[in-house]
Formats: sequence, structure tokens, C-alpha cells
Amino acid sequence: MARTVSARDLKSWIRDGGELAILDVREQGSYGKRHLFWASNAPLSRLELDLPRLVPRKGARIALCDGGDGLSERAAEKLSRWGYSNVSVLENGVEGWAHAGLELFSGVYVPSKAFGEFVEHEYGTPSVSAEELNAMVQSGEKLVILDSRPLDEYASMNIPGGINVPGAELTFRVHDLVPGPDTTVVVNCAGRTRSIIGAQSLINAGIPNKVVALRNGTMGWHLAGYTLEHGQMRRYGELTDSGLEAARSHAADVAKRFGVKKIDRAGVDRFRAEAEDRSLYLLDVRDPTEFAVSRVPGSLPAPGGQLVQATDAYVATRNARIVLIDDHGVRATMTASWLIQMGWNDVYVYENALVSEHLEAGHFIPPALGFDREPMKSVSPESLQMLIEAESAVVVDVARSLYYRDHGHVPGAWFAVRARLAEALRKMPESAHYVVTSEDGRLAKLAAYDLAALTESKVSVLAGGTDRWRADGLPVEKGMTHLASEPDDVYLRPYDREQGVEEAMNEYLSWEIELVRQIERDGDARFVKF
Repeated sequence: MARTVSARDLKSWIRDGGELAILDVREQGSYGKRHLFWASNAPLSRLELDLPRLVPRKGARIALCDGGDGLSERAAEKLSRWGYSNVSVLENGVEGWAHAGLELFSGVYVPSKAFGEFVEHEYGTPSVSAEELNAMVQSGEKLVILDSRPLDEYASMNIPGGINVPGAELTFRVHDLVPGPDTTVVVNCAGRTRSIIGAQSLINAGIPNKVVALRNGTMGWHLAGYTLEHGQMRRYGELTDSGLEAARSHAADVAKRFGVKKIDRAGVDRFRAEAEDRSLYLLDVRDPTEFAVSRVPGSLPAPGGQLVQATDAYVATRNARIVLIDDHGVRATMTASWLIQMGWNDVYVYENALVSEHLEAGHFIPPALGFDREPMKSVSPESLQMLIEAESAVVVDVARSLYYRDHGHVPGAWFAVRARLAEALRKMPESAHYVVTSEDGRLAKLAAYDLAALTESKVSVLAGGTDRWRADGLPVEKGMTHLASEPDDVYLRPYDREQGVEEAMNEYLSWEIELVRQIERDGDARFVKF
């Protein structure tokens, strides 16, 4: 039996200053309806893939929560088997928390979203509406529009003329993108948080230009009736020497203002030696393409803008040590300045990281658990196609439902949530052979073990997953066509919805604004204004 912790005791743990990871092991869609403020989402279905990066130290204090449906107990058993030694289960899950009169939050990445609203409220970050920006464009005012989201989000939809410059890149790249001090800089994202943080980053860095956030981002632009571009790939160019010099100068001012701490190789090695007693996160805040080329051993990709925008998706252990890595110190410094204001006290910029270490190169394989067993047999895409044509196999797809819907799946494949495979199996056609797939096949390998324990039929894995099936030019089917599980694994953003998009956008923007008052009621945010 797993140890339990009451809601009131967990509340005291949150406030005692010790390390604590609160993991909500429900699917993201269920988690997004109501959860604890500091709870990171770590679905039972993906626990082997997510846990090593979310909670790297096996002795860290962990509290598991769910909807009172037994998922926490199942997760606790797994954690115990993997060597996690300080695990408790929240009594009655989120229902017990609510029954104790404590605050629950909807949405995802709530600490970061709430922090964005705090920043705008406390610093008075200037903004313009979609109508005001359109008037500025029409009047010919000198301006640049910088989109602070990752490239894939930008490519899906962007403000006409906007240039993709993800969050941590803004202060690093802005000097090469703005022709002069008389040019207005407009920062946007999809909604509010990254617009606010991005604009305030440039203001904090002291660039001479007028800087504003686009109020409500691309959602606000769309709701105002203006056209968005789709499929664009406009990005920043090569960094010039003068641009780098200016970025370094401004970052140095930010480091002094916000008390950003630096650490060298010897300090990092000391932290590594203490990692069994104190949680350590080595996070590379550069663009993912740079991380893919070479990286510090043991580091994980965490592009700076996204790390600030979704901190709980990268660091689940409160009061842990965080070491940030980049090449010139600018992106790490800007990211650190925001984490410090969010209440993370032990944040460090690793000086000269990429010249102090023997770097790793080649394909990055994230740390994972559960792959130490005899691998399940696999079938190639061509072999699976023949099995399907002969009606000799049923395909079980445990990919994320949005991938299944939008990127396409093997024709006839049944969507299933891994944590509910027993229920899903009863809804699928009986077969002498089940073939499991997922996006890249990693989750499918884990799910295949679960499925094999539930059936006497043959169970195999699609080699390379659905990505390889598509890469081989084989046909795919789109849409939610064969559901063996409710697709609650993803919390749908407004623009992920197939209907009611505008209504969802308005609800989302209102939700973000309300977070300031909700965190006041909860009382556990430790945001700081400098």
C-alpha cells in the first residue's frame, strides 16, 4: 500500500521550502479540467517517458494525485519498482483537495500563465489591440512584428508580416532585426503569456525602441476579423558581431538587476556529485536545432521561451537546482531572470558550458524507463500493410489523439489510451494478432507489454511507429475514426478544436486574465517584482 498524505499536510509541504514534486497522473484532458496549482501533469500512460526528465532524483519527495480513480496507486507501484523512495498519494485526489476547501485550477501550464498576468499587472507592460496594430500597419508606421512562439506554432498561423523569434531569442536577435531606434517592436504569441513576457524582456533589457505586446495575440487578431497567414517560415537570420555585442551588453544589465548567478564547470561538477541528495536540472535553452547538433552530457532541451511559458512541463521538483546552458550567455541570462521572478531561487547560468565540456553529438534519445525488458517482436510497415489487407491483424494506436486525428494514422487503426487498454480491448474487434503503434514507436513498445498481459493473442509493434509508416509513403487515414478510448489525453487549445473556436478563444483569454485573482486566493505563488 502506498503512503497517503492529506490535503492539509500536502499544503504544508508546499510551503515548507523543501523539495517537492506534485505529479497529477491523469490524462492531460482530465488534468486540465481541475488540478492543483503546482501539480505537473505526468500521465500514467506516459510515465516511463516523462518521469526521468520531470523528476530526475529518485529520492525527491513526490506526491501523486488523480481523480480518486486509483491511478495514483498504480503509478506509486511503478515508481517504487523504479527506485523512487519517497512517494505518497494524495488522499482522495483532487476531490479530497476540493473537499478541504482548497483552490483548484483549470487549464495547463498554470504557474507560467498566472506569472504572465502578474508581470503585466505589476510592471504595466504596454500593449496594443489588434485594431490598433492594424491601424499602425495601414498608416505605414515603422514597426516589426516578432512572433515569440516555436516555429511549428508560428507556421500554423501568424500575424501577416510577423517574423518568428521564439522567446529566449528575442533579446539575442532583436538588434539584427530592427533597423533603428525609431522602429516600434510588437511582440505576439497565440494568446497573452509569451507576448507579455517577450515584450517585457526587451523592455527589461533596455533596448531603445518602443516595445509593445499584441494584446491577446493571434487569437485577438482572429477575433477582430483580420486575416492570418499560414505555412510561413520567416525566421531571424545569422547573428552579426554588432548584434551579439549589443545583446551581451543588455544581458549583463539584466543579470545585475535581477541577481542572476553564474557557475563554472567546477561548480556544475559539484552539483552533479550532489545530485543524489539535491535535484539538479541541466537545461539547454538554445534553439532545438542547436541542441540537436551538440550538447552538454546529461542536459535536456528546454528552449528558453518555452521553459518560462510552461515551466511545470520541464521542472516538476520545486526548490530544485536549475542550471541553464547556452553559447553566449544571453539566452540563459534572460531565461534565468524570469525564473528568479517566478520564485526559483537556485537558478544558475553555466558560463562557457559549450567549451568547458566534452560535448555529445548525434541523435538525442531522451532518458526513459521500462525499456530494460526483452523487446516485443516488430513488423515492418510493408508487412503490416499485407496483414491488414489479409484482415489478419488489428492495429492499436496509442499516439496522442491530436496526432492520430490531424497527422493521420494507419487506416483502420483503433485509438486507445494506454492506461485504459483493458477497457479499450473490449471495444475493438477480436483478433489473433494485435499490432501496436504510436508516433515514433517508443510508447507503442511500452504499451505492447501491457496489451500482451491482457490477451493470449499475438502482440507486435509497428517498427518506427506511424512516423515511419508515413515516411514510407503508405496511406493514412485522418480524423477520429475508430475510438476504443475517450480522447481525453490532450487538453485542447482553442485552435485545436473543430467547432466553437471563437467561443473557446474568448473563454481562454478571460481565463488567463482571471488567474491573478485566483492565485491570490490560493496563496502559494511566490512571484517577485524587482
